[in-house]
Amino acid sequence: MTQVIALAAEVRERAGKGTARQTRRDGRIPAVIYGNKQAPLTISLDTRGFTRILHQPGFFTHLFDVTVDGATHRVLPRDVQFHPVSDVPLHVDFLRVSGDTRITVMVPVEFVNQDKSAGLKKGGVLNIVRHEIEVTAVADNIPEHITVSCEGFDVGDSIHISSVTLPEGVKPTIDRDFTIATIAAPSGLKSEAAEGETAAS
Repeated sequence: MTQVIALAAEVRERAGKGTARQTRRDGRIPAVIYGNKQAPLTISLDTRGFTRILHQPGFFTHLFDVTVDGATHRVLPRDVQFHPVSDVPLHVDFLRVSGDTRITVMVPVEFVNQDKSAGLKKGGVLNIVRHEIEVTAVADNIPEHITVSCEGFDVGDSIHISSVTLPEGVKPTIDRDFTIATIAAPSGLKSEAAEGETAAS
C-alpha cells in the first residue's frame, strides 16, 4: 500500500494569476484540489515544507491527507508546474480520491537479485529500457515501486513485464508483453565476438 503523508494547507479565497503571484510572494505555493464530483478547492501550501516532500522518491505515487480548515481531503498529486529558470514549484494539482478510485499512475521500477544474474556476473550490463511503468491501480493500493528480479537472466536476455509479479489489482496500461530491461554483453565480449567474425570472414 502506498504511503500517506499529512499536509497542512490554507484556503485561497480567490483564483487567478494575480492572486497566485501574491501567494508566492507570501512564501506559499498555490494549489488546487479537484475531482471526485466535488467543486474545486483552491489552497496554498508552505513552500519550504512542500519542497522537502516534493523531492522525496515516489512523490507522484504517494497519497496525501491535506487538512484545510479542519477538513481532511485524501488526494494524489497529479501535476507540479515549475519555474523554467529557478525550478521552484509554482503550482500543484491534487486529485481527490476515495478507497475505490481507480487511477493511472507512473510507478518507478526497482531491480533486485542482480547478484543472481548469470549475465551480470559475467560482466554484462543491465540496460534499463523503462525506469517507470504506467499502471492502473486502486488509489489505496498504489505500489511504491515495481520490483523486477534479475535472477536467472543471461547475456542477451530481455526482461519482459510477463516475468514480473505485480501487486493484486495493479495492471500495466500497455496490453502487450513489453521489455523492461535487457542484459547487454560487456564490451570485452563484444570485441571478442567481432574479432571472431573478422577471423572467420
